[in-house]
Amino acid sequence: MHIEFRHLRTVKAIHDYGGVAKAADQLNITQSALSHQIKALEDQAGVELFVRRSKPMRLSAAGMRLLRLANQVLPQVEALAAEFEGLRGGSTGRMHIAIECHACFEWLFPVLEAFRKTWPDVDVDIRPGLAFDALPALQKEDVDLVVSSDPEDIPGVTFTELFDYNAVFVASAAHPLAGKPYVDAEDFRGQTLITYPVERSRLDVFSQLLIPAKVEPAAVRQVELTAVILLLVASNRGVSVLPDWVVREVKYSSDYVTRPLTASGVTRRLYAATRTVDTEKPFVAELIRLARQEAQRLQSA
Repeated sequence: MHIEFRHLRTVKAIHDYGGVAKAADQLNITQSALSHQIKALEDQAGVELFVRRSKPMRLSAAGMRLLRLANQVLPQVEALAAEFEGLRGGSTGRMHIAIECHACFEWLFPVLEAFRKTWPDVDVDIRPGLAFDALPALQKEDVDLVVSSDPEDIPGVTFTELFDYNAVFVASAAHPLAGKPYVDAEDFRGQTLITYPVERSRLDVFSQLLIPAKVEPAAVRQVELTAVILLLVASNRGVSVLPDWVVREVKYSSDYVTRPLTASGVTRRLYAATRTVDTEKPFVAELIRLARQEAQRLQSA
């Protein structure tokens, strides 16, 4: 038996409006065409679907079975059509985000809160577990946007600039290095370095300073939360290197100081990596706009 969506709509319309004439008007087809459709459907089913002797025309027991199917299926079809319409119009979609910059959680949450209010029909998720394989995951469409400080030449992937930041040395106000105008790689020898739980190649202090200088700190202590890192630093349990905006935003206490890394400073840039075909989607462009806006707020705080 070959049942089409139009058959389900026909059965429902005749039941709802009580006759072929009104149903035909609602379905925008002629009564003759509708009658032929009913006859063809009954021929397929091998049973009568309508009791024609009653007025208004009503469904037979077999017709009621078909009506129950129509009531189940048609709302799902209409919801799917609305979802596709939203996708075409750019009002719905998926935005799953992977973050290579661990500190960016502090910056991203306000961005997502503002985004949610404007684009409530976009499915937003953060996938921190994919941080180390984020860009391959982007290519495979496991995620839709990657926050990264390391742009690569990848076919089909666009890196859009978000903002620049300075990586700064953070130490207790009582630490001997707090009196220096800036710190160099050699200053980390003998120090306990407190970092996020991220591989070294993803940490600015290693990638931009210590690895090129072949300097190894005395110990590396990994801590998940920025506030805890600053608490330990303020207690003189070690030193750290953090983005300047993170230190300004968290504002844990006044018991630590920041100093530039090297005399010229270390400036890094964050990017939003997206599939090139998605870059012009309205909600993708809006998320990037909000991200830049929040970055300007942090930098001016």
